[in-house]
Amino acid sequence: MKKTENHNVGYVKTRKICLFRKRLGAMLLAGVLICLTAACGKGEGQQESQDISSVPTEQTETGEPTDPPATPEPETGAETEEPSVEEEPDILEQLGVEIPEKTVDFEELQSGTNKDIYAWIYIPDTKIDYPMLQHPTDNTYYLNYNLDGSRGYPGCIYTEDYNAKDFSDPVTVVYGHNMKNGSMFAGLHKYSDEEYMKEHPYVFIYMEDKLYVYEIFAAYEYSNEHLLYNCDYTQKTQFEKYIKNMETVRDMGKVLREDVEVTAEDKILTLSTCISNKPNNRFLVQCVLLNGE
Repeated sequence: MKKTENHNVGYVKTRKICLFRKRLGAMLLAGVLICLTAACGKGEGQQESQDISSVPTEQTETGEPTDPPATPEPETGAETEEPSVEEEPDILEQLGVEIPEKTVDFEELQSGTNKDIYAWIYIPDTKIDYPMLQHPTDNTYYLNYNLDGSRGYPGCIYTEDYNAKDFSDPVTVVYGHNMKNGSMFAGLHKYSDEEYMKEHPYVFIYMEDKLYVYEIFAAYEYSNEHLLYNCDYTQKTQFEKYIKNMETVRDMGKVLREDVEVTAEDKILTLSTCISNKPNNRFLVQCVLLNGE
């Protein structure tokens, strides 16, 4: 009987210890969950704090950030940012240049028409409204081949690899045939009329991410001398000589706008086409860049 009582007492004690351990385990688990919840809450608070701290704010004397002003004003004498490309149309607006409502889908042109298309030339109220191309290996390719790869006329409006395709060179030369039906660059010959030049003064070059606007200042006959092959216009002396030559070309039909200033700091676009009865001469229309660097 004694053994039985001792056995029962031991069983009760063991039972109580087990219950105590279970309760203790539950308490510990609850404590861990509370700690994890607090830690997560703290982490979210830190992330929110980091997001807020990324906004430039003024500091008070106590070091605490204050709300940023709605429209921060630069301090007197403080440096301001240079105008971005998106602000360039404002420059043209100041010059009184009306931007045509024209959209060019270069992705569609390059994938569906010809991968060598990199720009678009447009002169309002004329037939000059074409893609511009540059062949990667053959400078005369688009003199003889069309947009679809077929050989023959009218060819394409194109530049040679002497020129970069971002119009960053001091002189960029663009070529096109003088077609009898008035297409391609045949319309350039109309610029031998001074009034026509005044009425159609701007050339628009569209690219994927920008628009360049040039003002026409000269039109005249010239020899078939290659304007880029023997000259390095990045040399200021050669570029200045080139500008002087443009101004002094002796041609009875030459049209020169003296109200358009051209200096060695400018970028020149030269449009070149043939003259039907003078195979050894070219007709040039020259323009100066109004916007861009």
